[in-house]
Amino acid sequence: MSFDVSVTLQRGSLRLNYEFTAGPGLTALFGPSGAGKTSLLDAVAGLARPIEGRIAVSSTVLFDRPARIDLKPELRRCGYVFQDLRLFPHRTVRGNLQFGMKRLAVDEGHRLDWDHTLDLLGITALLDRMPATLSGGEAQRVAIGRALLSAPRFLLMDEPLASLDLDRRGEILGLIERIRDELRLPILYVSHDRAEVERLADRVVQVPSPA
Repeated sequence: MSFDVSVTLQRGSLRLNYEFTAGPGLTALFGPSGAGKTSLLDAVAGLARPIEGRIAVSSTVLFDRPARIDLKPELRRCGYVFQDLRLFPHRTVRGNLQFGMKRLAVDEGHRLDWDHTLDLLGITALLDRMPATLSGGEAQRVAIGRALLSAPRFLLMDEPLASLDLDRRGEILGLIERIRDELRLPILYVSHDRAEVERLADRVVQVPSPA
């Protein structure tokens, strides 16, 4: 599977242009804060609408302004790990994970077995916990699990290490490497940390500062 992105986004008075093609593995969107990296992920997920251009994942066109194609987010089959995680505070870990599974389609996406996902992420013991009781690393694992259990065609990860301490960063880095190497899903990964990008990325898309 591959990403084919050529879009223009409007942020206030700024017009942000992005153009790249990327295949399986992890593609890092690397650049300074304020360069619109999260806005680009939102556009791929269908949470923001470009003013021009086209986004496709392999043979599936997600957005094409001239052709008037703009798939709804739930039809794009992406797993999104937000920077602020966005776990449901009123649901247990089990409930958060099962929410992702509600949208599974039998013939679509990359289906992960429940037990395999829990084992991969090391979160079996957390199932009955509430999000407020989790450490930062535990919460991040649950957020990644929810994304994987939604049977995604591809993953979007927005600075998943930003709020973690050094020990937890190393823990989640290793987990992301396993997901990259074992699942081989296309991953768009936002970061402004060069060492993180050098360790994880199969390829790097440099996102310039807005003019």
